[in-house]
Amino acid sequence: MKDKALLLRFVSSDEGVYLDTSGKAQGRGAYICNSPDCLKKAKKARGLERSLKRAVSQEVYAIQER
Repeated sequence: MKDKALLLRFVSSDEGVYLDTSGKAQGRGAYICNSPDCLKKAKKARGLERSLKRAVSQEVYAIQER
């Protein structure tokens, strides 16, 4: 368990999947820790796709890897 402020929230909505920087966007949300390792694990295990119940584009992962 980590503090919510230390996590990244991804949201699935009608517009697609995107990073929710405000933490208040409407739609199904999924949290992962704010580290490159967690992002790589989520990408490899398709964790975000399972949690959000939809495909996650490579652009979403690419934005976070910078």
